[in-house]
Formats: sequence, structure tokens, C-alpha cells
Amino acid sequence: MTTIQQESTLIERVADGLFIGGEWVPAEGGKTFAVQDPSTGEVIKEIADASPADGMRALDAAVAAQDAWAATAPRERGEILRRAFDLLMERKEDFALLMTLEMGKPLAEARGEVVYGGEFLRWFSEEAVRITGRYGLNPEGTGRIVVAQRPVGPSYFITPWNFPLAMATRKIAPALAAGCTVVVKPAALTPLTTIAFVQLLEEVGLPKGVVNVVTTTSSSKVSGPIIADPRLRKLSFTGSTEVGRKLIEQSAQGILRTSMELGGNAPFVVFEDADLDKAVEGAIVAKFRNIGQACTAANRFIVHESVAPEFAKRVTERVAAMRVGRGTEDGVNIGPLIDDDAVASTDELVKDAVAKGAKVLAGGAPIDGAGSFYAPTVLGDVGADARLLREEIFGPVLGITTFADEDEAVRLANATEYGLISYVFTQDLARGHRMIDRLDTGMMGLNTGLVSNAAAPFGGVKQSGIGREGGFEGIHEFLDTKYTLIPLS
Repeated sequence: MTTIQQESTLIERVADGLFIGGEWVPAEGGKTFAVQDPSTGEVIKEIADASPADGMRALDAAVAAQDAWAATAPRERGEILRRAFDLLMERKEDFALLMTLEMGKPLAEARGEVVYGGEFLRWFSEEAVRITGRYGLNPEGTGRIVVAQRPVGPSYFITPWNFPLAMATRKIAPALAAGCTVVVKPAALTPLTTIAFVQLLEEVGLPKGVVNVVTTTSSSKVSGPIIADPRLRKLSFTGSTEVGRKLIEQSAQGILRTSMELGGNAPFVVFEDADLDKAVEGAIVAKFRNIGQACTAANRFIVHESVAPEFAKRVTERVAAMRVGRGTEDGVNIGPLIDDDAVASTDELVKDAVAKGAKVLAGGAPIDGAGSFYAPTVLGDVGADARLLREEIFGPVLGITTFADEDEAVRLANATEYGLISYVFTQDLARGHRMIDRLDTGMMGLNTGLVSNAAAPFGGVKQSGIGREGGFEGIHEFLDTKYTLIPLS
């Protein structure tokens, strides 16, 4: 089978409808929209474009299935997730290729996402049987305190385009483990991986109505009525802070439980005593993974003035050697950005920095031809007034600024309304511990450029979000605490 035939066969196997109440159905009026390959701009599949009425039918299905799913034995819920993990690992290559086709990331990175995304299924299959409460005598000795954990109820998930599998599993797995039913709306740019994953859940025996999928180009119109419905009890969103703020406002009307994983502006701090080999390697991973299109991507490289020239030299050599191309091609390090708008916004930030004094050390411009490509870029001497120090860069651009001492490094790192993740490179253990305390972020990588792990709580502070995904904290986002007093007499 040729590569083209393999891709066509894989795409054909992906459902093109909405998944509501355990059935694949067309959208109201048969409306569809096109999913494109960002490396070529070509349409790879037409899929159902849901209406608000379709969205409400999906919520109806989730509500109808809620009581039975909540009453399902935790072991049974866990076994379904475990079977899903096993089958996903068997089909790792198919899921990796599908992600590369619709999102553009290199196949090697897509394979890594399948493993990472799968770990949420395995982790929460184990957590499903560890939901506990407590029982004890009250301080007055007059009664017994019983504290129980109960599923919050029907949940609505809005997932982003940049990690099509992992963002779905990171939300769906804890919800199912806790006993919640789900409506998920994947991003219109990359819906196919989520659809394929839900087809997999169907295969492993997930009951009808427990997970429902609505794909749409009218996100706000479909989401609005669902969020406003009093039967919905949980909203989880991954995306921009701007959109997250609007969703929080909408969810306030129903006092919904919310989890918001929002924008980032991650500082990458390199101290004078850092192991530069590790710092450069960490920089490449933290910046260029997923073509720079990650909320965890390092955004501001804050490097001690004594090592900045050498750090810049080494990262420039690495970046200049990167191969750009379609993610399916051997040896490609940098795939396309998600669309032409992403290329334009990345270029705008680069031009702004250069106009304000930054030096282009590598790249610095879009790549002509088919697809949405931007050259991997290194900028030196980025000025304090450059927009890229304040705004999230969703692209392969590494901008370097300098500092003189620890206090200045902390001030520069914290000079943002965001607080998702930070990266620190130092061989001074005491300084590393000080940075854990002093940097205002929900996560930190100390001498590493990659921190995500299913067993750890993922999330930020300030305007980077509310709540945590992953770890044992992740399942508690889908549980309500109920207290009962039983008098002794």
C-alpha cells in the first residue's frame, strides 16, 4: 500500500457524523464543513457541522445516561478506560498519522502525543477505584460524620486544535472515571482525532450516551445553549484567556464547576551557572515542540548576560539546522503552523520585535509555497517593549533577553498576567528551590524543558486558568463533596 493509499484508507475509517446517544448521525440539515491538511491546504475530509439543536440533543443524551453511568461500579468504569488504553497503544501509528495529517506536527511528535494521551486513560483507570470519603466521630461526640464523593454530573468539554488526542483524553478520562457523562466539542481545525478516539471508546464497550461528540464551525452558537442549560454541571475548556474569560462569564449564570486551562507566557530562565548543554537542549524542546504551538511553550528566554552570547550561538546553530516540511516526511523537525492566520500573527510579532531593535539570528519570515509554514526563528537582544514579551507566541520563535542578577530575573519572569509554567536552568540547588517559591506559575521545569505527565497536576495561576488536569487532583475536578451527619441518639 502506498503512502497516499494508507492516508486515504485511514481518513475513510474516521466517522463523518455527530456521535449522539451512541449513534453516528448527520447534522441538522445535512450541513458539513471541510477539514484541511495545513501542510498543503488541501481538504482531507468533510464532516458534520452541528447546529445548536444538535448540541442540545447531545446534552439530552448525556443527561439521560448520567444516573446509570454514575451507578456503574468503579471497577467497570476503570476497566473500560484500561481497554481503551490498550487498544490505543495497538493503534498508535494510525492515531499518530491522523494527527499529523490534520494538525501538521511531525510524526515522531505525534507518536509521543499518543503515548502521553494514552497515559491519562491508564492513570484514571486506576484512579476510578480510589475515590474515597471519610467516616468519624464529630468533636462534640454527638454524631458520626460521613463524607462522600459524588460525580458532579453531565459535563461539557471544549478542546483545542494543538493536541487533538491528549486534550480529549485528559478531560474525558477523569470524567468517566468519576462517573460523569460528557459532551465534547473538538476544535473545527482538528476534529478527526477526537472522532477516531470516540470510535475507539465505542469499540471497547462504553455505554450509549456516556460520551457524545458535536463537531461544528459555530462554536459559540452551539456552546451557548448547552452552557445555559441547568442540567449541565461542569464546563472544561482549553484555549485562549480571552475566550476562557467569556466562558466563565456564561458559566456564572448556572454556577457551573469550571476548569480553565488558558493562555501562557512561559519564562525560560538561564542562570550564569547553568549547564548550557542541558539549557540548549531544554530550550529546543520547550520552544519548538509542537512547532511552538503549545500553551506550555517557552515564550520569553531570560538569559544571564554573562552566558547569553554563548547560549544564543548554540541555539542558533541548532535552529538553523532544523528541517521544515510535511510532518510525514523523514527527518522533519518543524511542520506547518495550523493555518495562514497563525503564520500572519507570528510574523507580526517578529516584525514588531525587529522594529524595536531585536536581531534576527535565524529564520524570521514565512516560507513561500503551499501550506502554512514559518521558518524556525531565533531573535537576539529583544527589547523590553517588544510585543512578543507580553503576548503568547504560538509559533517557532525563540526571543532572547538578558538579566544581571537573580532579583531581576524573577522580576522579568513574573512580569506578565499569565502564570502557567516556567523553566529554570541552574546548578545551584538552593537557587532552584528559591525559584520554586518565587516564580508565579502553576508548574515549573527545573533543568528540563518538558514537564507534562499524566500523574501530575497540570494547570496555572493568574490568568492562565482555574483547576487542574491530571494527577489525583484531576479526578476531583469531577467530584462533589457531600457531608452527612448521623446523630448517635
